[in-house]
Amino acid sequence: MPSLSPTRNFRLSSFQLFPIIFIAILILHAPLLRLPFFWDEAGFYVPAAWDLAHFHSLIPTTTMDTGHPPLPAAYLALWLGISGWKPAVARIAMLLVAAFGLTNVFLLARRVSSLGVAVASTIATALFPVVFVQSSLAHADLPAAAFTLWGIRLSVERRLWSSQLAFSLAVLSKETAVITPIALAAWELLISPESQAFSRKVRMALIRLIPVLPLALWLLYHHNVTGRFFGNADFYQYNVTYAVNPLRIMLAFGLRLWHLLGFMNMLALTAATVVAMWLPPVSDDGEERQRIAIPIQLKFAFIMLAHVVAFSIVGGALLTRYMLPAYPLVIVIGMSTLRRRVFRWEWPAAVIVICFALGLFFDPPYRIAPEDNLTYREFIQLHARAAHFLQEHEQGATVLTAWPATDELTRTYLGYTKQPVRVLKVENFTIEEILKARSMRNQYQVAYLFSTKYDHPTWFFSRLWDRFNVRYFDYHTDVQPELAASILEGKIVYLARAQAEWVAIVELEDPGTSAQNKNAGP
Repeated sequence: MPSLSPTRNFRLSSFQLFPIIFIAILILHAPLLRLPFFWDEAGFYVPAAWDLAHFHSLIPTTTMDTGHPPLPAAYLALWLGISGWKPAVARIAMLLVAAFGLTNVFLLARRVSSLGVAVASTIATALFPVVFVQSSLAHADLPAAAFTLWGIRLSVERRLWSSQLAFSLAVLSKETAVITPIALAAWELLISPESQAFSRKVRMALIRLIPVLPLALWLLYHHNVTGRFFGNADFYQYNVTYAVNPLRIMLAFGLRLWHLLGFMNMLALTAATVVAMWLPPVSDDGEERQRIAIPIQLKFAFIMLAHVVAFSIVGGALLTRYMLPAYPLVIVIGMSTLRRRVFRWEWPAAVIVICFALGLFFDPPYRIAPEDNLTYREFIQLHARAAHFLQEHEQGATVLTAWPATDELTRTYLGYTKQPVRVLKVENFTIEEILKARSMRNQYQVAYLFSTKYDHPTWFFSRLWDRFNVRYFDYHTDVQPELAASILEGKIVYLARAQAEWVAIVELEDPGTSAQNKNAGP
């Protein structure tokens, strides 16, 4: 990584920077653009865009109502409606949003530190596995994070009213984006070191809360249409009611800190930052290298803490993508610290970038979700090939399976099938659900089984922790395909594996034939 020092002669505007970043990440994501839609894309976000485009409904009708604001669905519906309902169209559209977010990372880092830190922070953010993967996935978290970063950058530049527009767009992308403006309002009122009258502090805090208004209007509209302020009962119970438990909140808080400071090789940057803090500042020509102003660092830390606390309380699944707005702040502070205290800081910065890049391809020694690195690509490819097999060999059959395969097989615009398949749904492939499926075996002819949890080998194993995962974080163990086929009294006709993920298609034997085989002697 070349050494870049701040200079007043080199000023790259956002209009020049944006296309450079977009082209760079488009090239990096090129092998992923044609992948069919994945998991929550297929289950919620793309169907919501479909409903908006075809039924002109801001609230989904053909999929679960999550209560999320409509801006991401409208954005996807615009692109897909014009260019065709193809995954590549949505992925390029999301890369444009990602490029906008990364542009703001660069401008923010350059504003608070230096050009070199801006370059390093932008590259590191783009290659951090969670950010890289989310950059082309059609989730609401990416536009919410991009607008939030825009708002933070405008706030640092003291463009107060413009920042409220940015935060309002973030909130209309996903309701949880309200965390940042609320955190900034609390900062202004309770913590801000700037000496000013209390009345002015209150005024500033109220201005910071302006983005709450569009969220309130959306919730009122949602209530007027559905009779509920939030998503349907199951969604609300899973993400709010189920999550509010004191022990779960404590465990989730620890996990969220790990997600922020250690997850997917972020520990390399955190450790390097801590070590660098023991070193004296480096001087160039007798002048100490600049640090990020302490009030700004504290404000960044307060925003990060607000995300850790908020997502320890709400959210049924501890998805790392919820923390997207906070990761760049960690990276900017870390890179700035390295530059200030390490003479050839470019070398440790380059090593950290390499660690992030490796995290895309190699699993860490602890549990992750497929969408935390490129494992999600293998999940999609396994499901696409299995869906193709079903279309070729099981035409007309009713297929027992679980979500998200139920949507993959029935919604042709998701990219898996050309004709919808009749499905019978079970919750997952635990032993309990497989036994339930056995009792319904006269209702289907084929079972499409797959790994619903990415359970790769880890270095850390604790029965107590596994019990906590099962009780509080929706963890379960799928029955292996051979055992499931035996219980269902069927024959595996298709089986494919990739690392710890698998798919299996089981043809059920005729109940009469199965009984004769059991009664026949050797």
